[in-house]
Amino acid sequence: MKEKLTSIRQEALALIAQDGADLEQIKIKYLGKKGELTAVLRGMGALSAEERPVVGQLANEVRADIEAALGEKAQQLRASALEAQLKAEKLDVTMPGSSPAVGHLHPLTQVQRELEDIFIGMGFSIAEGPEVELDYYNFQALNIPENHPARDTQDTFYIAENVLLRSQTSPVQVRTMEHQKPPIRIISPGRVYRSDALDATHSPLFHQLEGLVVDKGITMGDLKGTLEIFAKKMFGESTRIRFRPHHFPFTEPSAEVDVSCYVCGGKGCRLCKGEGWIEILGAGMVHPFVLSNCGIDPEEYSGFAFGLGVERIAMKKYGIDDIRLFYENDERFLEQF
Repeated sequence: MKEKLTSIRQEALALIAQDGADLEQIKIKYLGKKGELTAVLRGMGALSAEERPVVGQLANEVRADIEAALGEKAQQLRASALEAQLKAEKLDVTMPGSSPAVGHLHPLTQVQRELEDIFIGMGFSIAEGPEVELDYYNFQALNIPENHPARDTQDTFYIAENVLLRSQTSPVQVRTMEHQKPPIRIISPGRVYRSDALDATHSPLFHQLEGLVVDKGITMGDLKGTLEIFAKKMFGESTRIRFRPHHFPFTEPSAEVDVSCYVCGGKGCRLCKGEGWIEILGAGMVHPFVLSNCGIDPEEYSGFAFGLGVERIAMKKYGIDDIRLFYENDERFLEQF
């Protein structure tokens, strides 16, 4: 039996030392429940009382030697595998790196920020409000009661009977006047929604920037001066503006505002369709009813408001003739800006 144990040790150690040895199979073959070493130990019952301790000690030594060899070999294999992995994943720090693609701001965001910078430079601050709005703030507080015909041109998306997606950023002005005493000088940029069919000049989602000034002694002259500064900053120092009478329920008097064509200087060209002027926004003096709704005395205070479409400004600025291009995510279009 001693010879058998010695033979098992030699065979096992020889197999373990081989390249590509399957350590798990070797362990099962010699040390498993049905392994060769186990089989030898089961035959110890036939030994004399004097031989059992000697053979038992030798069997333990054989087991310990095989287990130690298996452990050492496993460690060697792990070290070799790690070394091979490190060689395969070696990084040459002297090679030039691959720069990730760097994007830039969307043209609408660029134009909106340019507009914000212009009005902030004139002392305006930015006010924001919810896009999901109450009918009261979107219409009623702005002198547009139920069944008013002005609602037809601002048909929007209703979430509930009195909850809707705002059709303009004017509700921000109402909310500001409710919680802030004059003097007020704010702009309110943001997304607005209307139930319009998508075509070259209309979209059910677009962006507005509206402005509001309320203080004592505010006149139409203040409105005209503010918009003249804006037009010169946005389109060039030679830009002129003109007011055309119009009607908005929330301003009185009201006007459509045009700028002289910044391509032809007012002579007439393809961009301005030969007219020499380009319509860019609506404006007017805040209606006394709107001031009263917000808790501001129209006998003591007056104000002006204006609103422009960011897409319209961007289209005029860059000569774009289809609003849908802003929303199609075509990199060939966006990379031009």
